[in-house]
Amino acid sequence: MNPVIQVTALRKTYGSGDTEVHALRGVDLAVWPGEYLAIMGASGSGKSTLLNVLGCLDVPTSGTYKLDGIDVGDLNERQLSLVRNRKIGFVFQSYNLVPRTSALSNVELPLIYSGLRRKERRKRALAALEMVGLLERAGHKPNQLSGGQQQRVALARALVTGPAMVLADEPTGNLDSESTAEVLGVFDRLNRAGRTIVMITHEDNVAAHAARMVRVMDGQIVEDTAQWRMSGALTS
Repeated sequence: MNPVIQVTALRKTYGSGDTEVHALRGVDLAVWPGEYLAIMGASGSGKSTLLNVLGCLDVPTSGTYKLDGIDVGDLNERQLSLVRNRKIGFVFQSYNLVPRTSALSNVELPLIYSGLRRKERRKRALAALEMVGLLERAGHKPNQLSGGQQQRVALARALVTGPAMVLADEPTGNLDSESTAEVLGVFDRLNRAGRTIVMITHEDNVAAHAARMVRVMDGQIVEDTAQWRMSGALTS
């Protein structure tokens, strides 16, 4: 079994000379199929840069990144776009739903350019909405849904292509405690069903839902609970 994510000696530098910023400083990270990982870090830690690289939204200055066995560095822009669409399901803090479009149509969006017939697109979108417990809200527009329901629609949209990984960026950042619990409950169920989830968060109570936590500081991984568990297993 190969990792979904394999990052080796990853570096990212912005600017040059006096304005040079080392956002990532030799990051090594492996995420295995079915893992639930929380990435934490303060503002400016490199967490957002790592997110952008993992999501194929930015390219590293050096190092390698393999996503589901594919070396991302070997891909052109068109191929990267296909990888983002098929291999990664994105969930953002701000939902990013189309306002005047139903939940069902929002979930269908990633499938429009895949060549699927409308009937098949609709079938998959309805199945994704059922996964997040919103099948009965398929015809509702975003302004008819609560914040938690909107985020669950966004999660259904992320799942509809059957991605190798769901990448969630502060998915509960705009939600109240009740909606946060609803959304995290969906993530928990999805992970128990075998989905790989990588979640960026700054909230300890959100990170506690993940089985593994990685902390980033000054562009480096300074804590990885998977290593703690491995060390404990070796010494017990």
